[in-house]
Amino acid sequence: MEEKSLLDIISAIGYVTTPILVLILTAIGWKYRKFVERKMQLEEKLRDDRINIYNQILEPFIILLMTDNARQLDKRNKGKDKSEIAISQMLSIDYRKVSFKLFLLGSDSVESSFNDLMQYFYNQANNSIPPSLDQFRTMMSLLGAFLLKIRKSMENGAL
Repeated sequence: MEEKSLLDIISAIGYVTTPILVLILTAIGWKYRKFVERKMQLEEKLRDDRINIYNQILEPFIILLMTDNARQLDKRNKGKDKSEIAISQMLSIDYRKVSFKLFLLGSDSVESSFNDLMQYFYNQANNSIPPSLDQFRTMMSLLGAFLLKIRKSMENGAL
């Protein structure tokens, strides 16, 4: 008789605790799902902001790498030296504001790579002599590293 009553008590406890456990686990799962969805929304917004900032940061480098024929087709820059255009753009206040935004929103590796690239350009700005082949290679290597870091940050480090 006592065995039956003990089994009845265990069954009753099981009947009561099962819905409570399901409710608790459902609440935990719902909270976690909301957290993950919110994080994904913030990442998407940050991604859009980063794309805009990266485009503005890369514009002077695009001008520097543009061929003379392609540059002459641009009505704003017709008859101007591409180096002067790019350097004046890099030294502008707007460019510095965008650089600060990059330091706020960019990944650590992108910031470090951009800092290395800009330090090289600022150190070369004192030289009025056209860059040598080795300096050009160094410049392209730093720019390539910067572009690679941007790409990796946009893919969330998938490489």
